[in-house]
Amino acid sequence: MHLKRWLTGIIAVPILVFLITCQLRLPFYTLLYLASLVGLIEFYRMTVPDLPKFVRWSSYFLTFLLFVVIFERQILLVPVVIVLWAFVPMTYYMLTHPAPSRQWTSDIGKAVLGPLYVSIPLTMLLHIDRYYPKGSIWIFFLLAVIFASDTGALYAGKLFGKHKLYEAISPGKTWEGAIGGLLSSLIVAFFFLKIIALHRLDINILILAASLSVAGQIGDLSESMLKRNYGVKDSGHILPGHGGILDRIDGLLFCIPVLYVYLSFSII
Repeated sequence: MHLKRWLTGIIAVPILVFLITCQLRLPFYTLLYLASLVGLIEFYRMTVPDLPKFVRWSSYFLTFLLFVVIFERQILLVPVVIVLWAFVPMTYYMLTHPAPSRQWTSDIGKAVLGPLYVSIPLTMLLHIDRYYPKGSIWIFFLLAVIFASDTGALYAGKLFGKHKLYEAISPGKTWEGAIGGLLSSLIVAFFFLKIIALHRLDINILILAASLSVAGQIGDLSESMLKRNYGVKDSGHILPGHGGILDRIDGLLFCIPVLYVYLSFSII
């Protein structure tokens, strides 16, 4: 399993670095949309496999529309797309399912939760890259910190783990692993900023790195909760050694809004 994880990383990381640094931004934005699309497919397959095709495909289309709206700098249209994620399934169920049922309300809630959970954070990443100064470097910083946190938590947990972090949700995670992930993210953030002149090394940036590590671990636990609730081991099998797209980006989805808020207030 570890060999597959590292081989997948060795292949995927150079491709990701090339796409982020490439002057043509469209390939990177296309990758973000494809990750969002596959993540949505995995989420719906896991949580509401019987979701009507019309609702499912309208969600995929609205995700594409949101990426286009941000790419074209039509930011005022973003709330419209988000509202449609709720209005479309509600209208569809109202017209096609006249008899009352609590299950339909549950299905509508899951249909809306999917894009909020998967798509919006990834469009925030597009927004960071397209509109914020040094956006692509900030994305590298984010990925470096999260990778360090994941790796540090994994190996610190295996070497020193004794006290369960949240046994009901993820029996393998420990407090020692969580602390190892936190320390690893701080160390990587320190050296990243020493090598690349992205931001002055101060308490604020270290708090950001720590916050990203904590958010990433919460995101990991949250997806573990979903998988445990629905009795699945992995969200998919697209990435050897990692499972599905959601299994790989679960922590990242929780971290992107943290970085987005930090950069928004820093620019202001």
